[in-house]
Amino acid sequence: MRPRKKDRQLPACVYLKHGAYYYVKHGKWTRIGTGLEAALREYARLQCQRSGGMVALIERMLPAILAGRAPATVRKYRTYARYLQSAFEEFSPQQITQADVVQLRRHLACSPSKCNGVISVLRMVFDMALEERIVEFNPCSGIKTVRPGKRTRRVEMHELEAIKARAPARLAVILDLCYLTGQRIGDVLKIARADLREEGIYVEQQKTGARVLVRWNADLRAAVDRAKALHGAVAGMYLLKGSKGRPPSYNGVWKAYNIARKQAGVHDVVIHDLRAMSGTEADNQGADPQKLLGHTDRRMTERYLRDRKVAQADGPSFRRVQNNER
Repeated sequence: MRPRKKDRQLPACVYLKHGAYYYVKHGKWTRIGTGLEAALREYARLQCQRSGGMVALIERMLPAILAGRAPATVRKYRTYARYLQSAFEEFSPQQITQADVVQLRRHLACSPSKCNGVISVLRMVFDMALEERIVEFNPCSGIKTVRPGKRTRRVEMHELEAIKARAPARLAVILDLCYLTGQRIGDVLKIARADLREEGIYVEQQKTGARVLVRWNADLRAAVDRAKALHGAVAGMYLLKGSKGRPPSYNGVWKAYNIARKQAGVHDVVIHDLRAMSGTEADNQGADPQKLLGHTDRRMTERYLRDRKVAQADGPSFRRVQNNER
């Protein structure tokens, strides 16, 4: 931490701004008073909470929760942990009740993914607190997850082609690889040249650890050749070129994709929809979408398939009733 240049009499994380004192932590400014004496009392109270409250408990348990997780999961769990620290800043672990968790669930129910992630992290925190006998029960027990609405948006080939027509060359290749391999965008961006095997492209999925080898076909080879050509005369470690020898960043790809999608006039399509599109088309063409997507459970694959078969049925007839036919 850098030494203060002014107000050196103030404790760590306390700042004077516009005539008031603020306690600053994780970028959040909390007003603690206009007078120094009152501000120091409030600061002491907050420090006491942090040393024995939910903020401190989450901070202490977080390394164990993050251990061995994929980078994308680590980023999400850190965000969820910060949210929980803010939500329960004034609570001790023993004060959290099941009703508090239910209220948290209701507050976040409109964002199922975030809601389930936040409660999942809280549940893990209390599981470890229970093992250490800090609490006597886990208030997350019995709290059901929020079921997200089923996404049914199917990307049509002409929509994908329209987006690619307005995309930079690298983004167009990335979209082709997402469709042709059926893999998540994070896994596609990190395809290394060493993953280009004689039989096909080898992928070890970051999210699940599932290993998939997508066999070569003419379209996949052509997409890989285009990706290699983007490097020019210098071959990097990764198939797709980013900065400083790293693969392209997800945020950069996402921003470029959104620009191309809007210019193409295509609505309600995210990059992850290409994974569903790939599985659906593989199923239509007689391939095994479950193997392609790397699912261990066929029911998960069914959630991705967007080409729902319409049931065919015969209705009743007036003639058969009038003629007393059965």
